[in-house]
Amino acid sequence: MASSSSSSSVEGGEGEYSSLEYTPTWVVAGVCSLIVLISLCMERFLHHLGKVLKRKNQEALFEALQKLKEELMLLGFISLLLTVFQGLISKICIPATLFNHMLPCKRRTGQEGVHHYQQKNNSLSEGLMARRHLLSEAANSEQCTKQGKVVLLSIEALHHLHIFIFVLALVHVIFSATTMILGGAKVQRWKQWEDIIRQVKPAPEEVLEKRNVRHAHHHQEFIQEHARGFWSKSVIFSWLISFFKQFYASVSKSDYMALRSGFIMTHWPANPNFDFHKYMIRVLEADFKKVVGISWYLWAFVVIFLLLNIDGWHTYFWISFLPLILLLAVGTKLEHIITRLAQEVEEKWKPGLEELVVKPSDEHFWFDRPNAVLYLIHFILFQNSFEIAFFFWIWSTYGFDSCIMEKVGYIVPRLIFGVIIQVLCSYSTLPLYALVTQMGSTFKSAIFHEHMQLGLLGWAENAKKKRTRGSHGLFSLLKGKKKEDLREKQTENMTINTAHHVEHQATSDGIAEASQLMYSMEMENRTS
Repeated sequence: MASSSSSSSVEGGEGEYSSLEYTPTWVVAGVCSLIVLISLCMERFLHHLGKVLKRKNQEALFEALQKLKEELMLLGFISLLLTVFQGLISKICIPATLFNHMLPCKRRTGQEGVHHYQQKNNSLSEGLMARRHLLSEAANSEQCTKQGKVVLLSIEALHHLHIFIFVLALVHVIFSATTMILGGAKVQRWKQWEDIIRQVKPAPEEVLEKRNVRHAHHHQEFIQEHARGFWSKSVIFSWLISFFKQFYASVSKSDYMALRSGFIMTHWPANPNFDFHKYMIRVLEADFKKVVGISWYLWAFVVIFLLLNIDGWHTYFWISFLPLILLLAVGTKLEHIITRLAQEVEEKWKPGLEELVVKPSDEHFWFDRPNAVLYLIHFILFQNSFEIAFFFWIWSTYGFDSCIMEKVGYIVPRLIFGVIIQVLCSYSTLPLYALVTQMGSTFKSAIFHEHMQLGLLGWAENAKKKRTRGSHGLFSLLKGKKKEDLREKQTENMTINTAHHVEHQATSDGIAEASQLMYSMEMENRTS
């Protein structure tokens, strides 16, 4: 009797011990302190990282970091909504027969499935109350069971969704950092080629005539590699070679030099010593800023995947092929664009012609839009990180033997594909995209040097300050002063408009306009 009495008292007191009212204050304060400390350390780390990027004038990476913060805030807001509305969601009851359709794990019969769920609800009032302290879930489940219904989404399931959001955010951050590290390492290897080119000074007649024949032998090698031989006449062989080239030598030395020459001769012919490698680094950073976020269509993909993750469909296995197929298609297309550029030069080349220059054009890209490829790369990187996050979530929440995990024969290929996709896309495809898209008809605003941007904005600010100072005093009413103020106002507007023009409509005309403006500003500073 004594033992049963003590046992019942423990069971009766379990509800009190699960409440915050009867939890020791040192436990509450200790847990809160630990959570706050971890959060503050993470916030300070991101803040310090942002200051370092600003100090090193890494504006694109700083903006990428800001976007990453926004995505983390969005994930935190989603988790907060789940927490706030979990009581309301757990009180919604639906017919038990609806739980027999579209299940991630198979049940034997419909009635057995309902009986299994009812058994789970009854066990919640015993085991779950003692182990997880989810008393409200037991009460809500019991209420739905009396009505012959089941809970729409239990508190335990909502807790698992919290874990999924946390794992998704963690994996997304890790994969984003990996993408930038591998992509930057690949572009950094091109610096030795840039140094070789810049060591050879152009002849004066090359600059005057806007020609670049210093590395004609590399252009010959570029054409020989891509456009000459029996395979160049065959469309099938041309695509096959482009397919395999993305794995072992996505960008060769002759490719880099030929594409660099074509870009400079098209967009900046007056400056053959333009630092193309530095420009490529800025372009890669700008592209990284776009692929680091989670857009609405990516969230739509997550919802569709969760909807179609039905037992027997092997959705998780088959969908792992999607990013791999898209990645191979994108890489092959980018390599084939390089081949087509070489073939066009070969078709126009004549014996005795000294100059061989690649001609950039949007016609080689899908839908005549080079930026469309970046959306595919964005989807590939996110979908791959989502798959890996989903795997670790199932493993940490339900265990390796979970029915959602399926057989080992399905697990191993998914993990192998995930590693291959991450490395290939980060180290090969994304840098290749950054280079090949410069062969479009327009270039990106990243070509606008930092010092020129600061010079334009600084000039606009100085003009505005001068106009403000000149507006005070009696002599500001004089006619001459009014003309000076009007001139400074026009200069300010022209400066800002030019900066915006180059930023949003990056064309060679925009650069010429900005360069002319910078020259006028410099001459005026000398005379003033």
